[in-house]
Amino acid sequence: MNNKISLTLDDAKIISAASEAEARRNNWPVVIAIVDDGGHLVHLLRLDNTQFGSVEVAIQKARAAIAFRRPTKVWEEHVADGRVRYLGLPGTLPIEGGLPIVVKGQFVGAVGVSGVRSNEDAQIAQAGLTAVAAH
Repeated sequence: MNNKISLTLDDAKIISAASEAEARRNNWPVVIAIVDDGGHLVHLLRLDNTQFGSVEVAIQKARAAIAFRRPTKVWEEHVADGRVRYLGLPGTLPIEGGLPIVVKGQFVGAVGVSGVRSNEDAQIAQAGLTAVAAH
C-alpha cells in the first residue's frame, strides 16, 4: 500500500500567507486559490480591490496545475508557439500563474493566482511554494 501525503489547511494557510505577503510587497491586487490533489478548493483569498473575475481564473489555474501535474505556463508557451490544440484539452488554462504543490515527489495540490500579469501571478504563487517547502 502507498503512503499518501496530504495537503492540510495549515499548509494552505502557509502558502496563502507567503503569497499574500509577496502580492502586498508589490501592491498587486490578486486572488490566491489553493486546491488539494483532487482539485477541490481548500483555501481562497481575495485581496481588496481585486476584480471578481480573478476568483474563478485563480481556481481554474490551480485545478489545471494539479490535474496535469505541471505549471500552467507550459500551456501558455505551447499556445504561444502556435500549438493551439492544447486549447481543446479539458481543464487546461493556458495562462501562467498555476503551480502544482509537490512534497517528497508527491503531487498534493496546487496554487493558482490571478489579478496581475501572468508572470507576476506566478511570482506570487512561487513565494507560497517556497514558504511551505521551508516549513
